[in-house]
Amino acid sequence: MTTTSLTPQGAAQRACEVWGLSARGISPLRSHATSVYLLPHVDAVVRVSRDEQRASIQRAIALTRWLVGQGLEVTEPLDVSQPLDVPGYVITLWRHYPQPDGPPPGPEHLGHLLRLLHRLPEPPIELPAYRPHLALRPVAESSTALTPSDREWILGRSDELLHAYAHLDFPLGQGLVHGDAYPGNTLWDGTAARLGDWDEAAIGPRETDLANTFQGVRFGRTTAQLRAFSDAYGYDLTDWPGLSVLTELRDLHTLGSFIRRADLGDLEAATQLAFRLDTLKRGDRTKSWAIH
Repeated sequence: MTTTSLTPQGAAQRACEVWGLSARGISPLRSHATSVYLLPHVDAVVRVSRDEQRASIQRAIALTRWLVGQGLEVTEPLDVSQPLDVPGYVITLWRHYPQPDGPPPGPEHLGHLLRLLHRLPEPPIELPAYRPHLALRPVAESSTALTPSDREWILGRSDELLHAYAHLDFPLGQGLVHGDAYPGNTLWDGTAARLGDWDEAAIGPRETDLANTFQGVRFGRTTAQLRAFSDAYGYDLTDWPGLSVLTELRDLHTLGSFIRRADLGDLEAATQLAFRLDTLKRGDRTKSWAIH
């Protein structure tokens, strides 16, 4: 990975200079695995990602443009030359969708979008095969924040779950999957919802896109919400034997961004990481996790 003295916001501002856009009033919208900034005078958002993600982001731009052409409600990249390389980062530019006061799109909106997505033909873009924990394992292996025992536990548990995953039977078959589908990646656009964050799109078992919403019980998702999601999609995973394997894979996957942040000295992330690890080691599914 390239080292740089630029902050993510500094990288966003430099990208705006290249694109000839005003960065006046730039403000952060979100900072987690990817940093997102609002450009108020352009009605756009800048996404600042790590430079090692360039290939996946290049695919995401091409894929979302194709999905727009297929009529799927997705977040739209703007018509500029992108992604843009800035030392240490990869920058993309997207249409801004102002969010109204009130609740975000519910799981039923995601279920509807995934039903449409999973019915599409295979896109004319070369996508990788879906591989769980592809990003998590190197992060855990190189982390300076994890104790040796925590690192060993994460990698050992990952091995166990990946072995179980390899022996699952997927009744919904293989196809285009979002790869990181959960209600938090949906945004309002008027009365409709759009699905964003396509960096992990792949070809894989469709069940992987559904299980993440069920894993959301960690964040307070209710039985009624899960039923609404399943009704909107048209298939219910509840009684499928492989569901627990996929939700536990997702549990571990969510540690990755907290490990990265803890490595950078983020004390809040380190606290949440320790809490999640403790509940996972004890097999406790009753404790609620913080979303970010």
